[in-house]
Amino acid sequence: MATTPTDPMDDIDEDAAARGAVYATLAKAFEYPEESFHSAAADGTLEADLRACLDRTGLNVAVPSLTTDDDYKTLAARYNDIFELGYSEYTDRTDGSLEAEGPPVPLYESKYRPDHSWNDVNLDLSRAYSHYGLEIDQDERDNHDALTYELEFAGYLARREAAVGEDAAIARLDFHDRHLGHAAAGVADRLADEPGTDIYGGFGELLEAFVRADRNDLADRLEDRR
Repeated sequence: MATTPTDPMDDIDEDAAARGAVYATLAKAFEYPEESFHSAAADGTLEADLRACLDRTGLNVAVPSLTTDDDYKTLAARYNDIFELGYSEYTDRTDGSLEAEGPPVPLYESKYRPDHSWNDVNLDLSRAYSHYGLEIDQDERDNHDALTYELEFAGYLARREAAVGEDAAIARLDFHDRHLGHAAAGVADRLADEPGTDIYGGFGELLEAFVRADRNDLADRLEDRR
């Protein structure tokens, strides 16, 4: 996600800034893994850095194991199997009937919102991003309801809270209730039911726990000011 000018960073709220860093790390965790991500996951740096960030927040969130014994190619293949590759088979080859399913764990909010249309979810998100001068990266364009974009936006709002103040915190609470809370719970539930997730199972647990804790803390602080 591309942003407009860098957020002002004087008089930083370290708690909110740390939450922004956790959201940024979660966004990277649910992207196709780069070799640098694999290295940090394999040597324990990723887990240690996340624990340090969470310690700087006021949230009581346990960090599951976030290390992997996979080599890079195995981790990338695991990501594809869980999040990217669907399943299909011919049910009747005489007429070409094909039964197809999406990946075991879709990374799009609209997949977990049967009560909302794809268009309604994505249009609302587009308006939210545009309100802050944000736009989808045209080089890697994806739907607005991609989990990675929603996590990046939550991180942006947390960093904006750290630098600017309470209005961004109120917006983040609203974003949790309208969008991210649904996406995080849906992805975490699917991952919990999926075998062979390795590190991604841990990230599913952390995703749900952190999003819920951030939302509830914001509600406690801000509910009467929404």
